[in-house]
Order: sequence, then structure tokens, then C-alpha cells
Amino acid sequence: MPVVPERAAERNAEWRRRMAWNEPGGGGNQHDPWSGGGRRGGNGGGGNRGGGGNNQGPPDLDEALKKFQDKLNGMLGGRGKRGGNGGKGGGGGKPRNAFALPGLLLIVALAIWAASGFYLVDQSERGVVLRFGKFQEVVTPGLQWNPPLIDDVRMVNVTRVRSVSQTQSMLTQDENIVSVEISAQYQVADPRGYVLNVRNPELSLENALDSALRHVVGGTDMIDILTSGREILGTAVASRLQSYLDSYGTGIRLQTLNVESTSPPDAVQDAFDDVIRAREDRQRTINQAMAYANAVIPAAQGQAQRIVEQGQGYRESVVAEARGQANRFNALLTQYQDAPAIMRERLYLDALSDVYGDTSKVMVDVNDDAPLMVLPMDRLSRGNTGAAGSQGGDTVSMDPQLLERLSASQADGSSDSRSARSNGISREGR
Repeated sequence: MPVVPERAAERNAEWRRRMAWNEPGGGGNQHDPWSGGGRRGGNGGGGNRGGGGNNQGPPDLDEALKKFQDKLNGMLGGRGKRGGNGGKGGGGGKPRNAFALPGLLLIVALAIWAASGFYLVDQSERGVVLRFGKFQEVVTPGLQWNPPLIDDVRMVNVTRVRSVSQTQSMLTQDENIVSVEISAQYQVADPRGYVLNVRNPELSLENALDSALRHVVGGTDMIDILTSGREILGTAVASRLQSYLDSYGTGIRLQTLNVESTSPPDAVQDAFDDVIRAREDRQRTINQAMAYANAVIPAAQGQAQRIVEQGQGYRESVVAEARGQANRFNALLTQYQDAPAIMRERLYLDALSDVYGDTSKVMVDVNDDAPLMVLPMDRLSRGNTGAAGSQGGDTVSMDPQLLERLSASQADGSSDSRSARSNGISREGR
């Protein structure tokens, strides 16, 4: 049989009477160790603390428990309080309140319900709040509260990079079969669209990737897919896939798309390997020819440029010389117009100087009727006039008449140069 609160109070009072302590200096009186030096009266003092009030201890836990029990009994409609000595009070029983216990239970349930509405949103997550199944808001990181059983909060990680990969065999534009392995990395950009617009975003992404890949491969030749067209293939598939995801409203943003491998069917693998090796040999030959051309063409261009520059230099020198001669002729023409006889004489002497400038012979025109005489001046300079020459030298003898004629012509030339020119005597030498 359960113990009622009145009997519990009686048992506590009996226990306090039996378990007494002698406080030092208290005259042998029995005191409660938490009474702070006061003495409980045996005549129903009710736990009043005596003494001067200086020695105050902690509150009586038994009395606090008893008061709480009494208040609880009062709320639940229990019987009246008992006295300090365990006797029953004079008042009758209090009627029980029928709504007290349900109200208490309701308060406790409401407290538990309110406490269960707190939750923490991580920094990498966003919370999509649905109130009775309808979108309410997107909550940000931090401590949040939503009414339980009314709001449904779905957490979505918006920073984690997810990936999906596929390996498919499909038909190309030139009616060949090719196997393509492709992988895509993506993130959640719109939590609301990711949660509400599609039932299964990952499955929708896989289907969209397969559709975009088949569309692009179906419009490309097989040889391009296997060789140089893989990068173009990946770019085209990524663009088309993102347009599909945006039209579906999945809230997914594509990060990267990689074409892992492309290969022909196994039955024709050897033939395609031969084709690829032939293409590699062709490309290697082209590279060698380009390297040779890059080595030869600059040298030929340099040589051609040198020849062109030499021709330009020769042209400029010839033109400059021709211009100089033309200028000289114009200057001579001006002088000739001023003094024709002098210029003719001067031109005649310059012509003879140019013709006989490199010879050691001297020609003297003695007379118009006499033959032209040639004097070996180089031998005359080395010989003696009165004796044999020096060692190993040649002896040259001169005709006395010739010497006289030369002396006479020189004397006539010094007295009157114009008459000498009219006689036709001219001498030129170096």
C-alpha cells in the first residue's frame, strides 16, 4: 500500500526525536544539527530558532521538503496538514481538484515540447523549413528554434562537393559505337530547389548527364571523340547538362566535368590502335618537317636579306657616282662656256694625264713635221751624262742637236707659253 504524505511527515518527526545530538554549550538539550543553536520546543514550538540569532546555519532540508509536499498535496486536493508533534490538525479534509493533475502534466508536456524545438545549424548547412508541408523559409547557420510537430526542418549541405560517374556505350554521328566514361562534380546552390522541386536530385542528375552525353556524342564523329575532340566533347556536355539542371530547377551547380576515357568496342580495338599509331607517325613526320623548315627558312631569309642589302648598297654607290659625274660635268660646262679655249686645253691635258699616267716614258712633240720622240726618263734619271753609269747601270747618250732643240723649246716656252702651244710642243710626265 503506498505511503501517503501524512504518514511520511509522521515518520520524519519520529526520526528527528530519536536521532538527537548534544550541542556543546547547550546545557545537554537535544538540538537539530541544522537548527543553528536554537532549541525545538517540546510543546509544539514548531522549529523556531532560539538564541541570540548570531549562530544561523543552513536551512532545514526536511522542513523545505515537508513544505513542498504540503503544497503539492494542496494542489492535488489532499488532506490538511499535521501538527509539529505528529498529531492531526483540527481542520477537515480539503476536496481534491480534478483539473490539477492534468494541468500539471500539460505544463510539463509543453515545457518538453518547447525545449525540443531548439536545434543547431552547422556552418556548412542550410535548413529548409516546411510548415505543415508548405515552404516557410531557409534558415542560416546558428542556433534556431521552430515549433516541433508543426515545422519540418531539412538540412542540406551546401559546401560538400558531390560526384557522379557513368560509363556508357553509344552511337556516334558516323554510325560507330564508342564507350565513354565520364564523371561530374557538383554542389548544391539552391537548398529550396534541391529539396522541393525534384523528388530525387541525384537520380535526376544522372539521367540529365546521360541525355546530354548521348546528344553530344550522337553529333560527333568517332575519330574526333577518340583523339583530339575529347576536350571539346567535355565542354559541350557540361554546357548542355547545366542547362538541363537549370530547367529542372534542381538547385545544383555543376563544378567540373571530366571525360575519363573514350574507347572503341573490343572487337575493333586492334584496328583503331593501328589507326592511332599511323596518326602519331604522321604527326611526328610533320613535326620533323616543321623543325627542318624552321631551321632552313631563317638562314635562307637572312642570306636573301644580305643580298638585297648588298644590291641596295651597290645601287646607291652607282647612283651617287653618276650624280657626282653629272655635277662635275655641269661644273665643267659652266667653266667651258666662260672660257672654251682654256677648258679644251685643260681637258686635253687631263686626258693625256689619265692615259700616260702609269708609264715611265716621256713623249715630246718637237715640231709638226718631225717625228714623235720618246725619251726614257727612267733610264736618264739613273745614268750619268758625262761617263758610264754606276755599277750595273746603263749608259744613255744624247744627241747634241736634240739637247739644243730641247733647250730652245724650253726657252721659248718660258718666254711665251701661248706661242709654244701654237707650235704644238707638249710635254707630259710624272
